Amino acid sequence: MRIALHQMTSCVDPMRNASDMEDAIAKAAESGAFMYFAPEMALLVDRDRARARKHIVTESHSVALQSLISAAARHRIWVHIGSMPILDEGAEKLANRSIIISPDGAIAARYDKMHLFDVDLASGETWRESSAYIGGEQPVVVPTPLGLMGLAICYDMRFPDLFSAYAKSGVDIITLPSAFTVPTGEAHWHTLLRARAIESAAFVIAAAQCGVHEDGRQTYGHSLVVDPWGTILLDMGSLPGLAYVDLDLDTIKRVRTQIPVHVNRRNIPSPFIAE
Repeated sequence: MRIALHQMTSCVDPMRNASDMEDAIAKAAESGAFMYFAPEMALLVDRDRARARKHIVTESHSVALQSLISAAARHRIWVHIGSMPILDEGAEKLANRSIIISPDGAIAARYDKMHLFDVDLASGETWRESSAYIGGEQPVVVPTPLGLMGLAICYDMRFPDLFSAYAKSGVDIITLPSAFTVPTGEAHWHTLLRARAIESAAFVIAAAQCGVHEDGRQTYGHSLVVDPWGTILLDMGSLPGLAYVDLDLDTIKRVRTQIPVHVNRRNIPSPFIAE
C-alpha cells in the first residue's frame, strides 16, 4: 500500500500551512496513496506564545483543521495531520493533538502527546513544553487500511513503556510525527526509530519538521519510514517535500514468524533488589 509523507518547514500562520497541506493531500491522492502523513505541529510552529495563542482554538473553531477534513473527503484519502495545538474545552492548558481523518471526512481518532519536552540541552537550548501544554492520559490505537495504528508524537519515542503497550495491543504501524531539534536528531533520531520498529515488529512512520522556521527555530528533518526488521525504507533528508513509500504489509508476518517477540513476551514484575 502506498503512503505519502510530507516533510514541512511550518510557519506562524495556520492557514498558510493548511494550504500547503491541502496541496500535498491532493498530490498524494493523485499518486495513489492510501494515507497522507504530516509532522508534529504541522499547522503552527511559533515559539512566540503570545502570538501563537491567537491562533489556538478548539477543534470545532479551527478553520485550518476543517480545511483538512474537507480535503480528506474531497480526495477520498486517509489523513494523519501530524499534530496541532488545541485548546481543550474547559482546560487551562493546551493539548498537542494528533488527529486521524478518514476518507469520508470523519475524525477516526485523537491522541494527545503524553510525554512533554522539558529539557536543557548542552547546546544551550531550553524547552518547557509543560508550561503551556498538558500531557495526554492514554495510548490510542486506530484501525486503518494499513492495519492497527498506534499513535505517538515526537518526545514520546524515548519512553519504551508506551511502545510496549502498543506491541501488546498487536499494532502493525506506529506513527511518530515530530519536530526534533538538530542536536537530539543527530544523536538519537535514527537509532530510536529503528529500535521502536524492531522491538514491536511493526512499521514506524515518522513525518518530521525540517529547516529554519519563521519563528527562528531549526528542526532536524529526516522523515523516516522503517520496516519491522529495522530497515529504513525512506529518509527524506533535510529539505521540505512530499515523498512516497509502497509498504509490503506481508513483511510484518514474515518478521514475526522469524522472531516471535509477541509470542515470547513475558510480564515483567518489579525488580528484586539484592542486598
